[in-house]
Amino acid sequence: MKKDKLFTVGEIAKQMGVTVRTLQYYDKLNLLKPSEMSEGGRRLYTQKDIIRLHQVLSFKYLGFSLDEIKNNLFPLDTPQEVCSALEQQREIIKEEIINLQTSLDAINALHDEVIAIDSVDFGKYADIIALLRKENKNYWVFKNFSPRLEDHVRERYMDMPEKGNELYEQYLQILDESVILSQKGEPFDSEKSIGLGKKWWNIVLDFTGGDMSFLPELQKFNLNSKEGWNEEIAKKQDTVNDFLGGILRAYFIQMGYEFPSIEEEQK
Repeated sequence: MKKDKLFTVGEIAKQMGVTVRTLQYYDKLNLLKPSEMSEGGRRLYTQKDIIRLHQVLSFKYLGFSLDEIKNNLFPLDTPQEVCSALEQQREIIKEEIINLQTSLDAINALHDEVIAIDSVDFGKYADIIALLRKENKNYWVFKNFSPRLEDHVRERYMDMPEKGNELYEQYLQILDESVILSQKGEPFDSEKSIGLGKKWWNIVLDFTGGDMSFLPELQKFNLNSKEGWNEEIAKKQDTVNDFLGGILRAYFIQMGYEFPSIEEEQK
């Protein structure tokens, strides 16, 4: 009976495009054991071994781990079982594609921000990436803040981003309500306007934690060129700036409060 041709570990490695170390590792895992050993202790493989290696490399290409190939794939007996394993792997790969696309989108977004910032600031880069990882689409606000406001946001909201998002949603709601009332010509001192002024001031207090020294920087943030702002929000904010100032002043008058002076805070 003709004996099967035997291949050395170097020959099979060259033939299959893998390294000798890889084959040694597969042997150690009992994933691909050589059929024979030479008298000198060299691994010797048969054509059947090459076929098994081809199977391992093929399933590895599909994203299966070596452990899954050894314990979950090779023991399967029916086409239905193999199809089930492939379907599971398909769902895993789909999820990986989504994750990779998310990472690519984040890279593209950060690339644009690096150009816009026009200075090397790894602290800001990390903050932007953290917001992107949380799928926070409102990071444009943070990136336009002054360094002091950035530090304040990190300290106050980074550990509880949901609170920051909630505050941001309240801001958007007030912005929309302000647009509607201002377009209707609602008086500053009407019940609706003063109620909205109260909401606006509560947002300011919530964000600043009652530290009025932040007011000048918030004012500067609001009155800048709005380059880098969300375009729609910037347009709304510019439209209602005077209205928001008027209803806030009316609210302070009704409550008997002293209206905060930005100019005094800047001194």
